[in-house]
Amino acid sequence: MVDGAYPSGPGGLPYRPCAGVVLINAAGMVFAGQRLDHPTDQPPAWQMPQGGIDPGETAREAALRELAEETGIPASKVEILDETPDWVFYDLPPELLGKVWKGRYGGQRQKWVLMRFLGQDSDICIETEHPEFDRWDWMRADDLLARIVPFKRNVYATVLRIFCDRLA
Repeated sequence: MVDGAYPSGPGGLPYRPCAGVVLINAAGMVFAGQRLDHPTDQPPAWQMPQGGIDPGETAREAALRELAEETGIPASKVEILDETPDWVFYDLPPELLGKVWKGRYGGQRQKWVLMRFLGQDSDICIETEHPEFDRWDWMRADDLLARIVPFKRNVYATVLRIFCDRLA
C-alpha cells in the first residue's frame, strides 16, 4: 500500500508508523527491556526497542535510531539480517485510546528489523537521555511473549514467528 492508503484504527484514527527491533545475541536470545512507564499495580511490561518513523526516514533508519536512543547500542555494533515483508498492525485498547501519542492515533503499523548484536553486554546502556526501560534481559522468544502487554502479544507472536528460524 502507498502511504495514506492504510486502514483506519479504532475511532477512525490513523495508525502511527513505527519501526521495531528484534535484537538477537549469538545464542539467538532476544533483547527486551522492562518499561519504566508501566503502572505499578500491574505485572511488569517488557518490550523490544521500537518507536516512530520520522518523515523521510526508512524503517531501517528508524530502527537503528530507536535502538541507539533506547539502549545506547550504535549501528556499528549490529548487523541487519532481515525485515518483516509487510506492515504489522495493532490497535490500542479502549482505555489508552485518546491518551497516548497526544490522541492522534488508534494504534500502530510497524515494520520490524531483525538485527544481530555484535557487541558485548557492557555496550548496552539503558540509562539514556530519555530512558524507556528500567532493566533489560536476553530472553527466549516464548518467555518474551509471556511478558508482553496483552494488546501487543499478537503482533509480537507474528514478528517472532517470521524470524523464528534465527531465535532461541
